[in-house]
Amino acid sequence: MNLDLTLVLFQIVVLLFSFSVHEAVHAYAAMRFGDPTAYMLGRVTLNPARHIDPWGSILMPAVSFLFGGTLVGWGKPVPVTLRNFKKIKRDDSLATLAGLLSHLALATIAVVLLIMLKHTTAVGGDAVVSAMRMVNHDPSVDMTALPRLFPLALLLYYCVVTNILLFVFNLIPVPPLDGSRFIRYVLPYNVERMYDRIGMLGSFVMFFLAARIIFPIFYPPLIGTFDGLLLSL
Repeated sequence: MNLDLTLVLFQIVVLLFSFSVHEAVHAYAAMRFGDPTAYMLGRVTLNPARHIDPWGSILMPAVSFLFGGTLVGWGKPVPVTLRNFKKIKRDDSLATLAGLLSHLALATIAVVLLIMLKHTTAVGGDAVVSAMRMVNHDPSVDMTALPRLFPLALLLYYCVVTNILLFVFNLIPVPPLDGSRFIRYVLPYNVERMYDRIGMLGSFVMFFLAARIIFPIFYPPLIGTFDGLLLSL
């Protein structure tokens, strides 16, 4: 199989899983805070089909790949009935934060599993290094002699990188991203209404800026720092 296609397929699997965890955690947190809307609609599930958004889960990852070589986007926003919360601003913000923090949790788990893989199996170290070099498009990687645990190492490596990117991306304060949920509660009423109208157009503009300017600035240092940390642990 073509190397680039292999990398894209692994990214798609990680992205879909990460979307599903994010939205399921968000829906579950909303339910715990008193709003069962998303739960009744079947959103407390890891089934990707329940969370795919045509714009955020298909079009945006395709655009981000074309412009930046990586896949970033969002899942279908979880429906929330604000009046069900006891304290609307607090409970909605906490439910949103839960979904956002799920990306850090997934990245942390993947890092721990990578370190375990590296030190508890005979070929684990080679698999991790091969995955790292392949993601960084190192032409010296021998595709015919990859360690048998290489697919697992590649999946975990992408889980770390993708979820850190998604965490940062979701902090962008433009609807429908999570960052907008926090910003709108500190805005005056009239400004809040105008802010909500930004909608999809604003997200397209911000996404383009992120893919062309923001990600290229912090993505290489992020990868370099993570690779160095992984090699030293």
